[in-house]
Amino acid sequence: MEKIITRDLHAILEEYVLFPVIAILGPRQSGKTILAREAFPNHRYVNLELPADLAYVMNDPKGFFREYENAQGIIIDEFQRAPEILSYIQVISDEQKRPGYFVLTGSQNFLMNSAITQSLAGRIGIVNLFPLSIHELSMANLLPDTALQLIVQGGYPRIWNTGLSPEFFYPSYIQTYVERDVRSLTNVGNISTFQKFIALCAGRIGQLLNVSELAAVCGISRPTAHNWLSILEATYILFQLQPYHTNFNKRLTKSPKLYFHDTGLACSLLGINTAQDLMNSPFRGPLFENLIIADLYKQFAHSGHRPSLYFWRDSSGSLEIDCLIEIRAFTTVVPIEIKAGETIVSNFFTNITKWSEQAQVAIPERYIVYGGHQAQQRTAGRVVGWQEAGNIIKHLLAPSQSN
Repeated sequence: MEKIITRDLHAILEEYVLFPVIAILGPRQSGKTILAREAFPNHRYVNLELPADLAYVMNDPKGFFREYENAQGIIIDEFQRAPEILSYIQVISDEQKRPGYFVLTGSQNFLMNSAITQSLAGRIGIVNLFPLSIHELSMANLLPDTALQLIVQGGYPRIWNTGLSPEFFYPSYIQTYVERDVRSLTNVGNISTFQKFIALCAGRIGQLLNVSELAAVCGISRPTAHNWLSILEATYILFQLQPYHTNFNKRLTKSPKLYFHDTGLACSLLGINTAQDLMNSPFRGPLFENLIIADLYKQFAHSGHRPSLYFWRDSSGSLEIDCLIEIRAFTTVVPIEIKAGETIVSNFFTNITKWSEQAQVAIPERYIVYGGHQAQQRTAGRVVGWQEAGNIIKHLLAPSQSN
């Protein structure tokens, strides 16, 4: 029997029903379909992954929309497979003016955003659903005792609500992803080379992006590497964390860093199958950093906000802050240092103290997130364990409601 896991985004969807069209975007198997059907139980449902449904809407779109006409609305799953329907949705939305009637789900970002810009600007509310966050797992009483276990298992709901082993889930996920999503977006030529490219990206988590080096190691051209990175971003496999744009009296690096939306997927690509494997791996630190930064990203997205995350590093590399959070309510940013160690030690505070002195601006909060569980309030900042880090954005967006 599958466990029921409530998604934080569910409550936020109530605020989007004034739009005639709602789009729930995110990676494959992140729970978009279940969320849409739970949030809109009276809507009719159609899945464009099914050949018959896809053929129907492609060959006779007017007949399709007449067939599914009803008083409540319609959920169209994986709508990016037939982007031509957006022009029909635009016309129907303008004529009928029914709030929350169309609910679209999709797992490809840039194709749909291009289509949305042309057809549905001002008519659509867009939200992103990612794999399970620390907070969602905690509320479902599924959060493991150690961060290492969570890193290896990742956040895809099927692993947590069915007990499927990550060792079986992720290789199958990668194979399906390449065969369906990647092939539909571009002619990658050699699929094994593309899979090698994804694994190389996993091996560079938390590092400054060097496209030329990636291309050389993989044996592809630099333009091809750029194209493949765009595909991986557009299909929600990885994201680039940009350097903070404000110069605090220092020359700054201009290169972004690479992170995966899900650490379980990254672990699989790196051949890390157990928490013990990770404990002995040189990727332990980078993957723990990835866990926290990706979770902060989810916290923003699942609360209906656009992620405002950056990192800071001077051009010499001598001073770096793992993550800076920009909150509109503040006039500055919140620095976060991330440490995989499970014991609080004095050097945790070195960089954040130096940066705070150098920034010479008011800093409302400072965090050190580490691999243990104890929380402390230090002069240098607030120390929180990895589990409590799942509430940081909630605390910053609404301090009086934090817990």
